[in-house]
Amino acid sequence: MGVPEKLAARMSMAEQHEYLRARFSRRTMIRGGAVTLGAVAGGAFVPGATARAAVPTQSTAPAVESVDGALVAPFGRHLAFGDDPRTEITVSWQVPVAVRNPFIRIGAHPWDLSRKIPAEVRALHTPAGVGASGDHTQYYLHAQLTHLRPGRTYYYGVGHEGFDPAERHLLGTLGTFTTAPAHKEPFTFTAFGDQGVSYHALANDSLILGQNPVFHLHAGDIAYGDPSGAGKTSDTGFDSRTWDQFLAQTESVAKSVPWMVSYGNHDMEAWYSPNGYGGEEARFTLPDNGPDKKNLPGVYSFVYGNTAIISLDPNDVSFEIPANLGISGGTQTTWFEAQLKKYRASKDVDFIIVFFHHCAYCTSTAHASEGGVRQEWVPLFEKYTVDLVINGHNHQYERTDVIKGDKVAKKLPIGETAYPETEGVVYVTAGAAGRSLYAFSAPDSYEGHLNEVDSVASFVNTKDGKVDETVAWSRVRYLNYSFLRVDVEPAPRGHYAKLKVSGIAETGDRIDHFTVARRAK
Repeated sequence: MGVPEKLAARMSMAEQHEYLRARFSRRTMIRGGAVTLGAVAGGAFVPGATARAAVPTQSTAPAVESVDGALVAPFGRHLAFGDDPRTEITVSWQVPVAVRNPFIRIGAHPWDLSRKIPAEVRALHTPAGVGASGDHTQYYLHAQLTHLRPGRTYYYGVGHEGFDPAERHLLGTLGTFTTAPAHKEPFTFTAFGDQGVSYHALANDSLILGQNPVFHLHAGDIAYGDPSGAGKTSDTGFDSRTWDQFLAQTESVAKSVPWMVSYGNHDMEAWYSPNGYGGEEARFTLPDNGPDKKNLPGVYSFVYGNTAIISLDPNDVSFEIPANLGISGGTQTTWFEAQLKKYRASKDVDFIIVFFHHCAYCTSTAHASEGGVRQEWVPLFEKYTVDLVINGHNHQYERTDVIKGDKVAKKLPIGETAYPETEGVVYVTAGAAGRSLYAFSAPDSYEGHLNEVDSVASFVNTKDGKVDETVAWSRVRYLNYSFLRVDVEPAPRGHYAKLKVSGIAETGDRIDHFTVARRAK
């Protein structure tokens, strides 16, 4: 029912959606389970800030009469950096029904929101019969702001005809964001994977907001609209409306903290486009500097202060869940090495942090380790001495010793320091953000509750299936809800800059801490 493979290779995502729309009537789409994405763009230039307009395409969602805008409030605000976090931010949000003339207001003060910029609308239609979804259209709106000033806090409000956030009675709907500084400064960011919608997810969000992070990394499996997670149209239980709940839940943090996502197996919603990412393209606007926006929209990089962040898509290399295996044709790994080489040569970048979903090293009894990641990317982590790798996928907290060549290069007890330039790489699984927890084969061992063992029985997913292994690198294990906090401390040239990494439990207790140190350039 999709676009023929040879034809799809020559078409943009918008062209593929138009092809499907022309080929199938709405009745056929409902019966066959096809889902379409339509975009209507708007943009304008204003002094100090601009909104980048997308190429307009005809909306393929069913025609809907918009209601009185005064009766509709936006929700689900979430921010993302553009290619340059010092000058570019995207503000995204949702409305429950179609509205007229959506826009964003922005200014340096809450009483000065005179700059009004049209927003882009992406309407995502999910017909009845696709999983558990009813006939449902979601309206996602985006304003890509450029030419902002580094290190500055801006006030913004989102609205539409009939709902103007600059009006006195709506000032409570305003939000803020702060661009990255022009120079190296200390900062904090947070990270986790596998959140979904739950009481534990809400608790983690509350604690994360209290850390005052400048951005947050979500290492895949975002909302769990597709609870099966195989990336196939045969997945059961899919409900697009789960995203409405997720974005409303996340808004408390993401309306002021850029929420930078990477895609996991549960984010391959196969009904939206051949690669399953059409829904994600409607909901998120991420940096546009990856190798293949058609097939890998969640692959990108950005630099904040002295730290480069790289998001990868492990669905492209996963032996365990192969729905998108090989989708990039090797271009992702080629791009990744080029990014590593560029950042290691940059005089402005000290640390390189890589985050993605599937684990390179984990001893969970559920998914454990991904052999595709070890095969494709671990040699590059080691060649370019990556400072920290953050994963999700396994719903627990686990941290390794320093690893090189699949072996322990140096034991890293809680509170100790790793030196990646000479020793190896540390991997953290932070997948206990809100979904039901998994299990370990070894006992928990964390700060204040040490129970260290010399070896742990586990397995790795390979192209030939699961292969058992016994490992010595599992240093910290915590089977409860948690997230990661990283404090970045720059240093003068020749002195040691530091990443101070902490595992924080849902209770607020610290369950792990260690330091990564590297000589500043």
